[in-house]
Amino acid sequence: METVQTAAWVVVVLVLMAVVFDFMNGFHDAANSIATVVSTGVLKPGQAVVFAAFFNVIAIFIFHLSVAATVGKGTVLPGIVDTHVVFGALVGAITWNFITWYYGIPSSSSHALIGGIAGAAIAKAGVASLIISGIMKTVIFIFVSPLLGFLLGSIMMVVVSWLCRDMRPLKVDKWFRRLQLVSAGAYSLGHGGNDAQKTIGIIWMLLIATGYAQAGDSAPPNWVVIICYSAIGLGTMLGGWRIVKTMGQKITKLKPVGGFCAETGGAITLFLATAMGVPVSTTHTITGAIVGVGSTRRASAVRWGVAGNIIWAWILTIPASAFVAAVAYWISLQVF
Repeated sequence: METVQTAAWVVVVLVLMAVVFDFMNGFHDAANSIATVVSTGVLKPGQAVVFAAFFNVIAIFIFHLSVAATVGKGTVLPGIVDTHVVFGALVGAITWNFITWYYGIPSSSSHALIGGIAGAAIAKAGVASLIISGIMKTVIFIFVSPLLGFLLGSIMMVVVSWLCRDMRPLKVDKWFRRLQLVSAGAYSLGHGGNDAQKTIGIIWMLLIATGYAQAGDSAPPNWVVIICYSAIGLGTMLGGWRIVKTMGQKITKLKPVGGFCAETGGAITLFLATAMGVPVSTTHTITGAIVGVGSTRRASAVRWGVAGNIIWAWILTIPASAFVAAVAYWISLQVF
C-alpha cells in the first residue's frame, strides 16, 4: 500500500511539473501569437494576450490529438519510459525555456521537450531506446516549418501587394487592421492546437509508464486535455513580454498588411503540421514568416544579425535540453 501511495505521489508531482512546463510554453510563446498584432498597433498588449489565449483554448474543439500521440507514443520505445525519464525530460525542457525567456531569445519549447525526452531516454538506455522515425519527423520540421513559413509569408505578401497596387495606402492599412484580427486568431488557434498537445503527450507517456493509462488507449484521459489547454491559455494571458519586441520589431518593421501575411502563412503551416501529427516550433514558424514578409521589400529590411542569433538558439535547443535532461535523470536516480 505504501508503494502505491508513493507512486501516486510521484505521478502527481510530475504531472504538476508538466503543467508548469505547459504554462511556461504559453508564457514563452505568447510573443509568437501577439508580436505582430501588437507591433502593428492593431491591438494593445493587454487586449492581444486575452485574444490569443481565447483562441489557444478553443483549439481543444478543433484539432485531433495526433501531436499528443506522436510525443506520447512515437518518440521512445515502450518499456523505456519511467518516472526518472519523465523527470529528466521536464527538467531539461523547463531549464532551457527559462534561460531563453530570461535572455529574450525566441527558442522552441517543442524542441526543448523533444530534446529533454531524448536526452533522458539515451541516459537510461542509449540511442537504441529512441523511435528514430518519430524523432526525425520533428528534426526535419526544424527546417521545414520556418522555410514553409518563409515561403507562404512571402507569397502572401507578393499576392496582396499586387491585388492592392491601385489602392490608397490609408485604405489598405484600414482594411488590413481588421483582417489582421482574423489572421492573429487563426495563428493563435494553431499555436494552441500544436503546443498544448506536446504536454498532453508527455503526461500521457507518464500515465502509460506508471500504469494509470493503457498503451492501447486511443486518447489520454479528458482531464489531461482540459488541464493542458487551460494551462497554455493562462500562460499566454500573462504573456512573454521580453520576446515580443524581438519578434515584432527587431527582425523587421511590420505594418498591418505585413502582419496579416506573416500570421496567415504561419497559421497555414501550423494547421498542416498539426494535421500530420508533427510537433513543430511556433517560434520557428512565425519567425520564418516574418522574415519572408520583410524580404519581399528588400533584403536589407530584415535584420539578419538578429535572425542569425535566433537560428543559433534553434540549433542549440535540442542538444542543450538533452544534456540537462540526462544530468537530471542521473540526479533523479541518485536522490529517488
